[in-house]
Amino acid sequence: MTIIAVKKTKDIGVGSLSLALCLIGILFTFRFGDKFCIGDIILNYIGLSAWSNGDSGIHYTMFYSIIFFIPAFIIGNIYSNNKGAKAGKVISGFLSVLLVLILVTTIINFV
Repeated sequence: MTIIAVKKTKDIGVGSLSLALCLIGILFTFRFGDKFCIGDIILNYIGLSAWSNGDSGIHYTMFYSIIFFIPAFIIGNIYSNNKGAKAGKVISGFLSVLLVLILVTTIINFV
């Protein structure tokens, strides 16, 4: 008698949104080369400043990206059986902790 092993793959579901939100947060935050980051363009379009002092100072888009990273972490944690959920959870968790550390360091430097 032959035994056939079936490997179950993960399905795309709500947890896959975790990786998508994480990638949007990365695109929103980081600069690629000498070009503006997408977050700067979006914030200027809305009418918010992307920098604390004109074109220099504290880059606010780093802190706005937490809006994407925290839900990505929560969704990845809840729906961990979906494709991309674990990667989204790990990356967004790491970047959230990194951004909080940057925020705390910035606050300490200004006090």
